[in-house]
Amino acid sequence: MPLSVRAPVAHVVVLFFVLLIAGCATVAVSPVAVRNVDADRAEQLARDGDLDAAAAEFLSLAARSGESSSAYYALRAAEVQRDAGDFEAVVRTIRDIRRRRLQGAEPFRLDLLDAEVSLRNGDAARAVALLAMPERDLPDALRVRALELRARAEEASGNRFASARIRAVLDERLQGTDRDINRGEIVDTLAALDDGQLRTRAGELQRDDPLLPWIEQAMRRKGLAMPRDLPTLQRPVGTLMQGADRGLTREGFSAIRQVALILPLSGQVASVSQSIRDGFLAAYFNDDAGDRPEVRIYDAGRTPADMLVAYAKAVDEGAGFVVGPLQRDAVGELFRQQLPVRVLALNHPDTGEVPPAGSAEFGLLPDAEGAQAAARMLSLGITRAAVIAAESDWAERAALAFRAQFEANGGSITGEARIREADFNYKTAVLLAAGKLTDTQTGIDDGAIGAQTPSDGGVFISMRPQQARLLMPQLKLAGVNVRVFGTSHVNSGEVSPGLDRDLDGLEFCDASWLFVPVAGRPDRNEIGHYLSSASGLGARLFAFGMDAYALLPYMDWLLANPDTYLDGATGQLAADSFGRIHRVLTWARYSDGVARTVQGGLMPTYSP
Repeated sequence: MPLSVRAPVAHVVVLFFVLLIAGCATVAVSPVAVRNVDADRAEQLARDGDLDAAAAEFLSLAARSGESSSAYYALRAAEVQRDAGDFEAVVRTIRDIRRRRLQGAEPFRLDLLDAEVSLRNGDAARAVALLAMPERDLPDALRVRALELRARAEEASGNRFASARIRAVLDERLQGTDRDINRGEIVDTLAALDDGQLRTRAGELQRDDPLLPWIEQAMRRKGLAMPRDLPTLQRPVGTLMQGADRGLTREGFSAIRQVALILPLSGQVASVSQSIRDGFLAAYFNDDAGDRPEVRIYDAGRTPADMLVAYAKAVDEGAGFVVGPLQRDAVGELFRQQLPVRVLALNHPDTGEVPPAGSAEFGLLPDAEGAQAAARMLSLGITRAAVIAAESDWAERAALAFRAQFEANGGSITGEARIREADFNYKTAVLLAAGKLTDTQTGIDDGAIGAQTPSDGGVFISMRPQQARLLMPQLKLAGVNVRVFGTSHVNSGEVSPGLDRDLDGLEFCDASWLFVPVAGRPDRNEIGHYLSSASGLGARLFAFGMDAYALLPYMDWLLANPDTYLDGATGQLAADSFGRIHRVLTWARYSDGVARTVQGGLMPTYSP
C-alpha cells in the first residue's frame, strides 16, 4: 500500500531603496561610456556602500570626459547620491545634465530621478507628468522602479484608488520583503478611502479584477465585508467522453502521482487535523485503486517555520501536489514563498494573499455561509432581516457577510444584536434586533404571542446549538413569528430530537454529506460506526478532508473553467479566478427535532 507517515518535521522608504539598488545593478553600464579603471573603481565603491566616494568619483569622471560620457557619469553620480539620500546633491547634479546627450534607457533614468525629486518637493503633478513614459520601452528593473514612483505620485495627487491599482500590478513583479511591504501599502492606501468609495469601486470592477482581493482586505480592516459573486454552477466535472486513444475518459480528470498531506499532528488543533486526515484517507481508500496516488503525511509542526520545513521535505521526497497547511498564519507564510510544487491550502490566510498560480485555497468559511444565507432569504422574498449573532470572530464574520450581501441586493437590516456565551435571557437582544420586524412593538413579558408579522421579514442567526435552542423559543414568545435562517454552527452534527425540538422551523446551510449520500464518498452512517471522527462536530471536518482529496485530480480543470463544479461532501465546489474554492451549501430545516433537507435546498448529486 503506497501510504506512509513522516515524523514531525519606514516601510515605503525601505522598499523604495531596495528597488533602487536592484535597479542600478542592471543599468549601470552605458553603451557610450568608455570603461576605464576609474569607472570600475567608482562602481566598486558604490557596490561596497561607500556612496559619497563613489559619487565624487563619478563627478570627477564627468568633468574630464567627452559630452556623451560626461552626461552618463553625471547621471550615475546623481543615482548614487540618491541612494545615499542626498537629494540636495541630486538636484544640483541633474540640473547640469543635458538630456539629448543620454542614450538608450538613460533619459528614462533621468526622468525617474527628476520625478522622485519632484515628489519630495511636493510637486505631485510634475512627477505624474514625468512618469508618463511608455512602460514597454523600459528595462525590467526600471519598470519596477517606475511603477513604485507612479503609485506614490498618484497617492500624493489624491488618487488613492489609482495608486493601489498600480501597486497591485507591481505586486506581481516583487518577491520576499519587497512584496510584503508593497502589499501593506496597497491595503493602507485602500483603507484610507471612505466606506462608500470602497463599496462603489468594488461594485464597478469585473469579478476577476486583481484589485478585488485587496479591497476585500481593506474593508475587513475597517470592520466591513464585501458582497460576494456566488458561484454559477453549470457543468459538473468528470463527464465521460471518448479520449484520444478511443477509450472513455473523464472530462477534467488529471492523475497525480504523489501527494503530500501536511497537517499539525500535535498541539491545540490536533483533533481538527485528525478528522481532516481521516476524511482524506477515507476518500483515498474509497477511490478506484488505479487512480490512487501515493500519499505521504507530514507534521506541519507548531509554527509557520516548521511548516516550511515540512513542505521542503515533501518536495525533496517527490511530492507532485501538497495538501495543507491548515492554520491561517501558516497558509499566509506559504503563499509568500516561491512554490516549486503547487498547493491546495486548507484555509484562507488572515492577510488575504491569493494563492500562487496553479495553487488554490479551500476552507469552511463563515463568511461564505453568511452570504449564502442572505441570497437564500432574498430568493424567498424576504427583504427585511434582523441579525442576531454570538460574540465570536466566526459569528461576526458571518454577520458582516450577511449584511453586505443582503443590502447589496436590495434587502434592509432592521436591527442587530450580539449575545454572550454566558447569557441565557435574550429579551434585550431580541427587541433590539427584531422588534421592528413585527407590526406591534412588544416585549417578552407582555404576552404578545401570535402577533402578526409581515411575510417579508426574517431573522438571520449565527451561533452555537446551545444558544440557538434558547433563542428560538424566546423569539416566538416575543411575537417574532418569522422564518429564521442560520449558519452551520447551529447544527451539532448529531440526531438529538429531545434537545433540538426547540429548533423546529430553523433553516440552516451545511455540508451535503451530513444529510444525504454523496456519490463517490463513503456512507456517513456506516463509517460513523467505525470512526468517531466522522460523527458529531467532527463530521463536517471529515467531509472537508474527503473533498480535499476529491479536488486534486480536477484542480486544473476547475481553475480554468469557473462554470464547472465538483459534487463534494461539503457542498458543490467551484473555483474562481483567484484560486479560491467556493462551496454551494445544502439547506436543511429542523422538524420534530430532526434536521432534514428542504425542497430547493439541495442540488442533485453527480457521479463522475
